[in-house]
Amino acid sequence: MEHFLGLLRIRVLRGINLAVRDSRSSDPYVVVSMGDQRLKTRVVKNNCNPEWNDELTLSIADLRTRIGLSVFDKDTLTDHDKMGDAEIDIEPYIECLKMGLESLPDGCVVKRVYPSRTNNLADESQCVWHKGKIVQNMFLRLKNVECGEVAIQLEWIDVPGAKGLPVGGTSHY
Repeated sequence: MEHFLGLLRIRVLRGINLAVRDSRSSDPYVVVSMGDQRLKTRVVKNNCNPEWNDELTLSIADLRTRIGLSVFDKDTLTDHDKMGDAEIDIEPYIECLKMGLESLPDGCVVKRVYPSRTNNLADESQCVWHKGKIVQNMFLRLKNVECGEVAIQLEWIDVPGAKGLPVGGTSHY
């Protein structure tokens, strides 16, 4: 546990205008991967605008480890079709957590992150104070596919006995 920093809960909320991979629709699910961790949402049948609202939780030991998100179409008889992928950039979110903020009004925006060539954001993303914690809401534009976005929310979970995040500085592990 001494190298373990905490947990990152990724709420996979919904897909928007996902690619059609079956005759008229798709049966999408999301896979989030980081290092040797691989977590999966449930499959939503016949829907290119699925509502998952699934929570996936990663153990974080190194803040520099890349987090990937991939969308697939579940097929019964053949390999699952890839429907795009994106990288989740947690650095702006971690910067907000390191500020050590407390007792802000609910809904207070702590930081705004804008789409750029270096992230997969489809729209402005906000780190927001919500129910005593900072969460980050983001819409990820999928790459390697003709269309599609995935809405997610990040939330850090401190774990007793874990190293935790340093407050203040910008040191990386």
